[in-house]
Amino acid sequence: MSAEQRIENLGLTLPPASAAAGNYASAVQSGNLLFISGKAPLPIDGKMPKGKLGREYSTAEGRAFARSACLDLIAVIKNKLGSLDKVAQIVEIQGAINAVPEFEEHAKVLDGASDLLAEVFGSAGVHARSVVGVSSLRNGVPLTLKGIIEVRQG
Repeated sequence: MSAEQRIENLGLTLPPASAAAGNYASAVQSGNLLFISGKAPLPIDGKMPKGKLGREYSTAEGRAFARSACLDLIAVIKNKLGSLDKVAQIVEIQGAINAVPEFEEHAKVLDGASDLLAEVFGSAGVHARSVVGVSSLRNGVPLTLKGIIEVRQG
């Protein structure tokens, strides 16, 4: 089953692909690699989530934020390539978690994105990954994701 079919079968609606938040590109393709700039969770009731994991937000809420940010990442892939079926492999996902120093469940939070990529892309969605905790992120968002995607040749 193709990634486009999986999106439909999962009942997911991709948001409009977000634009870059500054003087850079939201996605850049070099050869057969597509580099996706950092994506934050989607707005909730028109407002961007703002706060830290371990203080304003729980691990479960962080996991939902990671899934939400990943929906935007997928939307950017589709916008750049025209079809999700042009993805050969999700190579790597990197996450930055805005968390209190005592927070230790970064990997569980990022599983929200990793699980979604596997659901949408099947075995091509299984990727390398790193996640770090940080003291702050732009506009106070609770996390950001970025990714490297291999594009199908031809």
